[in-house]
Amino acid sequence: MAFDPAAATAAYIASIPPDVQARSIAYTEGGYWLLPLGLIVTGVVTWIIVRWGILAKLRDRAQKSKPRPSSAAFQVAATYIGLSALITLPWTIYTDWWRPHHYGLSKQPLGDWLGQGMIGLVLNVLIGGLFFMGLYWLIRRLPRLWWLAGAGMAGAGILLMLLIAPVFIEPLFNKYEPFPKGPARDAIVALAKDAGVPEDRIFVFNGSRQRDVVTANVSGAFGSARIAVSDIAVDRASLPEVRAVVGHEIGHYKLGHSLRSVLFFSAMALLAFWATHRLFQPALRWFGAQDQVQGLADPAGLPVLLFVVSVFGFLATPLLNSYIRIGEVEADQYSLDHARDPDGLSTALLKAVEYRKASPGRLEEIIFHDHPGVENRVRMAMEWKARHQK
Repeated sequence: MAFDPAAATAAYIASIPPDVQARSIAYTEGGYWLLPLGLIVTGVVTWIIVRWGILAKLRDRAQKSKPRPSSAAFQVAATYIGLSALITLPWTIYTDWWRPHHYGLSKQPLGDWLGQGMIGLVLNVLIGGLFFMGLYWLIRRLPRLWWLAGAGMAGAGILLMLLIAPVFIEPLFNKYEPFPKGPARDAIVALAKDAGVPEDRIFVFNGSRQRDVVTANVSGAFGSARIAVSDIAVDRASLPEVRAVVGHEIGHYKLGHSLRSVLFFSAMALLAFWATHRLFQPALRWFGAQDQVQGLADPAGLPVLLFVVSVFGFLATPLLNSYIRIGEVEADQYSLDHARDPDGLSTALLKAVEYRKASPGRLEEIIFHDHPGVENRVRMAMEWKARHQK
């Protein structure tokens, strides 16, 4: 009897326990509302900080004590990043800590989560302060074309983070250790050789500290690339599942998705900055800040600038998600062609149902999902199996 991909896919989806399906749908669909609500929160925070006038006061003080525009821009940007994080902390606790706990996706204590959040905030203040210092320098030097140069600077910043994150940033949040010897490591080494990743850069990390989900990643670019597999995957996934998941992540690296993303997000930054260039003044009037902000080059207007960027990002969500989904399909195909374990990939994907709705509608997937539906991905694996089955 010929192998039937549709029937095999249906059998896999039917094996998902009803309670897991229901919890996954509730978690996923509840997350849809976070997009517009998050934009509203951003608007409220922008209004509070602008009306408070603290950034304008800080700008005036910085310009009087040290009349250096770049220094003032850094101070204002760093202050804004810290203030906005503090004001939105209740919202962030709800979205990033409470919801995963409520749906059984994390056991991280609140204290540990807050501690890691503080580390992230310090990094954001330093990196964000430097980035906006550079951006405002461009706005002053190139008032008509800053948005074009700013996109190039954003792309360079993304590329720099790709290079330094595996070595300097990721170890601040998780402990990375050499992957233990055994069949799983041997299988990963075989896949890594084809991707040009040295076997001494295959790690296991304590991903269970944040999320109880099966995951792996290949981070970095050029000579800094490394494979990292979560301890949850090591403990809960079978050997075929580990091979398939790591094969998928290696696919992202081998297919150049990181560098392609630098170009894509640089283009998105260009559009966002161009929109900001055109809409900043109307937005400034809308927030009633035209009396305290001295034009686009004034760092005291940073909250308004970022609100316009946030609106652009909200409207561009379907495009951003579609771009990421294309890469996920390509990485699945790479895994199937190199790990050659469609059933391992399928059972690994079923574990993702814990936090991703298995069968979203087509329009629902385009608007809200940055990964293809699990059912569609399993169907792809079963069709590959049908074509290659002897």
